[in-house]
Amino acid sequence: MNTILAEPPISIEAAAIRAWVESRRVFIELHDGRIVGFPANRFHRLAQATDDQLKDIKLEVDGFALRWDDLDEDISVPGIFAGRFELPQV
Repeated sequence: MNTILAEPPISIEAAAIRAWVESRRVFIELHDGRIVGFPANRFHRLAQATDDQLKDIKLEVDGFALRWDDLDEDISVPGIFAGRFELPQV
């Protein structure tokens, strides 16, 4: 009989290296090359923001957070991957 030992799961969280907004969709490029996007209207403050306010996006916390200073909004990159959105998809 063969015995296989399972290693504990490795938790590697994705960090963003770039963030931008196009047509009211927020995009992030991850360190591993993936690009992920979501509609801005999934968050209260982003849904109410002007196009110029949306485009003023910054990466913070070593790529683990998105920040909009004018909107006083912070969104975690791991939260996006976990599907933690404020509003239902329209």
